Amino acid sequence: MADVKFTDNSAEVLAELSEKIEVACEAIGGQGEMYAKEDCPVDTGRLRASISHATSEKTAYIGTNVEYAPAIEFRDTAHTTGKAHFLRDAASTHGDEYKQITQDILQA
Repeated sequence: MADVKFTDNSAEVLAELSEKIEVACEAIGGQGEMYAKEDCPVDTGRLRASISHATSEKTAYIGTNVEYAPAIEFRDTAHTTGKAHFLRDAASTHGDEYKQITQDILQA
């Protein structure tokens, strides 16, 4: 029986996987930011303009640094424009789409 030699490419595979996960997180963060801005209540536009996203390792974050954002996000009474829970909904109601983004990037 012939000697079979194997080459360990696990480091390269893990590096490529990590890179693709970062790309997916960035894509999901950008998409989530778009959804949050679409649903954000608007008076002056300051809050909507402040919405951004960031990524860290295997996580995408959507948020704002405007001090009155929590009052708008968690307000349950009617808004004249936009929706309450615009940040939460941007993150949580598009799971199937975010899953598809991830699958598409991992399979590319």
